[in-house]
Amino acid sequence: MVSKWFLAAVLVAAATAEVRAADDTVVEGVNMPAWVKRGTARQPLAVGARLQPADEVTTAAGARVYLRLGDGSAVKLGENTRFVVAAAGRAPEDAGLFRASLQVLSGAFRFTTSALAKARIRRDVRVQLPTVTAGIRGTDLWGKADADREFVVLIEGRIGVQRGNAPEVLMEQPLSVFNAPKDMATPPLGTVTMTELGEYAAETEIAAGTGAARFGGKWKVVVGRFGDQGGALALYDRLQAAGYPASIRPVTVAETTTYQVRIAGLPSRAEALSLARRLQIEFELAEPDVSL
Repeated sequence: MVSKWFLAAVLVAAATAEVRAADDTVVEGVNMPAWVKRGTARQPLAVGARLQPADEVTTAAGARVYLRLGDGSAVKLGENTRFVVAAAGRAPEDAGLFRASLQVLSGAFRFTTSALAKARIRRDVRVQLPTVTAGIRGTDLWGKADADREFVVLIEGRIGVQRGNAPEVLMEQPLSVFNAPKDMATPPLGTVTMTELGEYAAETEIAAGTGAARFGGKWKVVVGRFGDQGGALALYDRLQAAGYPASIRPVTVAETTTYQVRIAGLPSRAEALSLARRLQIEFELAEPDVSL
């Protein structure tokens, strides 16, 4: 007979696991190629993956990544970006408070929170660029760190921005921008136009028809079919090294087994065809198949 103490312990453990799972950072969209580095291991970033603290996400030229934090906020990453979720989760002393520490080592990002997410939970989020830190309480902002400068654009809400040990600057006006030019003094807050904001935002958006995988996507691209495991593994290794989350599936028909190398998670036939064309050119392949 199971003791009530054992049952209580199981229920507590299950509840704790559920909270931890809810607080995980989940990959919701990937316009490949992109990678995640965990410790010394580096592998292609796949839709549906859950990031652990200190995981580093890297995007290649032309790539984009969408992440969903445990509080419901979204983080969008542009091309040639290195990004780390240093920490994220409910505050131990207050379950109604979500804390996160995000690091943008290079590249462009956007942080945004829906009205529903704002109402659900309080948040204390800090975004750390190489020399600039933005403290967020629930808002919408865009920023970038490149070789010449770091800058943050406030789209909605309010944030506190600090460069190094300088005093914090409060940003409350939409379209205001905090500039931190390399090896130069920090100028006063400036502004951007809606046209400029649109250009910035496009750097972190996944455009339709670019072959991006999405959470819940049911279409797949069969990149190659092989009668032996060796051929399938060779193509699999090439795709993985290039930042594409390929898998191998054996398919047996009439006692004959074929090894399919595929990439799944595409949300539509059009997106699958777009990815198939890109892979065909990049890897000099026969025309890949797309299917549900």
